[in-house]
Amino acid sequence: MDPGVPAQAGDPHPGAPAGGGAELAHLLQRSAKGDRDAFASLYDATAARVHGLAVRVVRDRAQAEEVTQEAFLEIWRTASRFDPERGSALSWLLTIVHRKAVDRVRSAEAATRRDATYHHRNQTVAHDVTADAAQASLEARRVRAALGGLTEVQREAIELAYFGGYTHTEVAVLLNLPVGTAKTRIRDGLIRLRDTIGVGR
Repeated sequence: MDPGVPAQAGDPHPGAPAGGGAELAHLLQRSAKGDRDAFASLYDATAARVHGLAVRVVRDRAQAEEVTQEAFLEIWRTASRFDPERGSALSWLLTIVHRKAVDRVRSAEAATRRDATYHHRNQTVAHDVTADAAQASLEARRVRAALGGLTEVQREAIELAYFGGYTHTEVAVLLNLPVGTAKTRIRDGLIRLRDTIGVGR
């Protein structure tokens, strides 16, 4: 078996040992010396246990398969670190897979938090038609109230210029006024409107 691409968990290797503690330790020691056949036998003897632990931690079979393969790749690379005086071969293997599985869970949780933060920061605020209508109604009331505070001649000139769409010259003709007088009334009316409703502040 190629240690770079472990078989799927549960695929037996011909002649796989029962997986006794001493036998697993021996297979690990042979694997540490680059014995691929020993590593294949080690994989077949322990893959079900390793994969089962990965499933229990990550709770997703596809993710557990990846964790299992990552764990066995690390076992192949670091088999020389196994010390039978410090614990059993199976415990050493399961410690590696547990660490890999926990790292995968933490990585997934961090990605979820990043996604949630991104969506929270970039979510589009829904267009509130009701609020817009209320704001427009409020502004209309403010303008009407402000217009009520103008003199009659000022209001007449402003209504023609800004609600009627007439030019200053046309306002002057309609009101039978010199153009300069029409401009003055419009200007004075706008100043008063500004002071009343705060336009331009």
